[in-house]
Amino acid sequence: MYAIIDIETTGGQYNAEGITEIAIYKFDGVELVDQFISLVNPEIPIQPFVVKLTGINNSMLRTAPKFYEIAKRIIEITKDCIIVAHNASFDYRILKMEFKRLGYDYMKQTLCTVELSKQLLPDVKTYSLGKLVRSLGIPIADRHRASGDAMATLKLFKLLLSKDTEKTILKTLIKNEIKNGISPKLLDILENLPTTVGIFYIHNEKGDIILIGKSNNIRKKISQYFTADTKIGKRIQNDVFTVTFEETGNELIALLKEREEIIHNKPSLNKVQRKSAFLFGVYIDKDVKGKLQLEARKVDGRKKDVQLFKNQQEALAYIQKTNNELENFLDSELTLNEYNTAFTNHFKNLEDSYKNIIVSMKGRNISEKSALVIENGEFKGYCFYDLNYQILKPSVLKNIMVAMPNTKDSKNIIKYYLYKKSDYKLISF
Repeated sequence: MYAIIDIETTGGQYNAEGITEIAIYKFDGVELVDQFISLVNPEIPIQPFVVKLTGINNSMLRTAPKFYEIAKRIIEITKDCIIVAHNASFDYRILKMEFKRLGYDYMKQTLCTVELSKQLLPDVKTYSLGKLVRSLGIPIADRHRASGDAMATLKLFKLLLSKDTEKTILKTLIKNEIKNGISPKLLDILENLPTTVGIFYIHNEKGDIILIGKSNNIRKKISQYFTADTKIGKRIQNDVFTVTFEETGNELIALLKEREEIIHNKPSLNKVQRKSAFLFGVYIDKDVKGKLQLEARKVDGRKKDVQLFKNQQEALAYIQKTNNELENFLDSELTLNEYNTAFTNHFKNLEDSYKNIIVSMKGRNISEKSALVIENGEFKGYCFYDLNYQILKPSVLKNIMVAMPNTKDSKNIIKYYLYKKSDYKLISF
C-alpha cells in the first residue's frame, strides 16, 4: 500500500512550521482505496506569502481541527503504507515534527516522485509538480492546495509505476511488507488480485521476482498455479510470499511487457519463456520456373520473413489466405517479370503501411485508451491516455510513453497480434 501525501504549511522558521492543510490518498497500486483531506488549525499565524500562494488564510482555520485531533486518523490511513510525496523529504519532515510534538515517533519508508521522475523521466525540462504534470498531459486542479497537489502526485506516480522496468518501486513495497511482518496466505493473495488482463509478478520471501506472466484473467491464472500438481506449481506454492500485478487494459501490451520483463529481470521460473514463441515463418521464394511464391518453413534468421507464426499450421493458413487475395488482383496474363514485380510490390506496400502507425486500443478503464507507436518501422513504446487527450502524432506521446526496445521479438509480437486480432484502430501519420 502507498499513502500519497501533500501538506500545506504556515511557512516560517525551519522546524517551527505548522500544518494548514493535509491530503492523503491511500493507493493499492491499482486504485484509490481510502482518502483523508482536512484543513488544520496550526495555532500560529500563516506567513503572508503563503496566504498569497495557497489562498488559505488564518480566518479559514479558526474552526479547523488541530493536529492532535486528526493524528489518529493519519496513523490509521497510513498504516503499513509507504509514504509517497513530491519532494517527500519536506512532507515527511513536517509529519514527523508534528507527531514529535505529541510525543509520538512516526516512522515510515518514503518514496519521492521528484527523485523517481529524474530516474524514469530524464528528458523532462523541469521537475516542479505543476510544470511536470502539465508536460505529461496530467490535469491538475487546485494547485498549491493539498487535495489538488496530492491527486496530481497520485496520477504522476501511476505513470512512474508503468515506466519502472527495473521494478524498483514494486520491490520497495514488498520489502516494506516483509519488514512489517505482512505475510498473506494463498487465499488472501487471490482475493486481492483482479480478474482483468495484465502482467503479474510472483515474489518470494526476499521480495525477489521468481516468475513473471501475463493473463487475460490474472486471478484465474494465479489460482491455477496455486492448485496445480506440477513441478512449477509446487515451487510457486512453496516459495510465494506475495503477488503483485500491473493491469494493461489489453492483451497486446501484456504480451510485449511479459516478453521484455522476463528477458530484463530473468526470473528463475521463466527459463522456457526466454526463448521466442515464433517457430515458423513465411518467406518469399521462387519455384522451379522462377515465379515468386510464399513458403512456410522453420524460422531462418538469415532471411527476411513476411510473417512469423507459432506453428506450421498457422503459417500454411496464412499462405492459403494470401494466395486467395493475390488471385483477385494479379492478372493471370502477366508475364513472369510483371508478375514477380507486382508480387514484390504487394508485400512492400503492405510493409510500408505499418511503418508509421499508432495502434489505438482499450485502456485500463472506461475513461482511458492506450496507444502503441511504430515510427519509421521501429517500435517506440506504449502509453495510456485520457479520452479527452488528443492523440495526433508521436511527439504528443513522447513524455507519457513507456519506451520499449525495438527488438525483433517485439515487432513479431505486434505483427502477429495485428494479423490475428481486430480489437484495435490504426492511425497512420
